[in-house]
Amino acid sequence: MAFDAAAGCDDALRRLLARYVVLARGDAGCRNIDLVASATRPDRYLVIEKWQTPEAQRRHFDSPAMVELAEACRGLLSSPPQIDLHEPISAHDLH
Repeated sequence: MAFDAAAGCDDALRRLLARYVVLARGDAGCRNIDLVASATRPDRYLVIEKWQTPEAQRRHFDSPAMVELAEACRGLLSSPPQIDLHEPISAHDLH
């Protein structure tokens, strides 16, 4: 998920996303969640999530934590968050 902070909201958004990441790491089926800041786009943050199964990921996306995050982002973003799902590629798949 990519989040672009509205002007003057960088610190508030960063704190909100950091809290979300810490809480979501405890969800069933969570393999890892990281928060990273863009080195090339000021005020852009990515939340990178890995889940054991697509079902675990769906449960998380429907969870109160996601609803709370969405509501708390109001007024902090310059545009809607960009949510994209990716499939891992193993080096073994690249023959």
